[in-house]
Amino acid sequence: MRYEKGHKEETRQHILDIASKQFRKGGIEAVGLAAVMKDAGLTNGAFYAHFKSKEDLVREVLASTFDKQIQTFTEALKNGFTIEDAIREYLSPKQRDQCEKSCPAASLMAEIARHTKATRNIFNDKVQKMLDLFSNQIKEGDPAKKRRKAIAIYAQLVGSIQLARVATDKEESDRILESGIEAALDMVTSTTC
Repeated sequence: MRYEKGHKEETRQHILDIASKQFRKGGIEAVGLAAVMKDAGLTNGAFYAHFKSKEDLVREVLASTFDKQIQTFTEALKNGFTIEDAIREYLSPKQRDQCEKSCPAASLMAEIARHTKATRNIFNDKVQKMLDLFSNQIKEGDPAKKRRKAIAIYAQLVGSIQLARVATDKEESDRILESGIEAALDMVTSTTC
């Protein structure tokens, strides 16, 4: 059976999109290739026409998911979105409650730490690009100080959303989000960071 030009790339992207949502929602180790391929409407054997291994898929998912997040953030900034807006959006109940649509750092970081160096390198490269975006939005300070602030803010965001997701009480979870927003906003204007 012959497919139209671009079919293979479309199928590959479809697999990446399914895997990205499943990994962020259920965890990389908990999600098997069979589940990804089933949700993609493909056979298990079709996987190997697109990826060498699950680890290869993980690397591609990280790159693709972060690239989409970076692109969305970049476009939002061009349209007047500020770092303050980004902080509030990142630590929103929507982001907390929809892991499958949220930042891969917040959903997958603990697992990525146990993956291969090649996978961690991709993760770190994409995080550095996010930090570049954050650094460029900080108005005061030399480049090194802006970078330190960006690191502190991003770490605050990722840690806060993770804590909010773990909380078993919704009110406590909401307080964690609010505290995270307050702390991150303080860091934006702080002269000591």
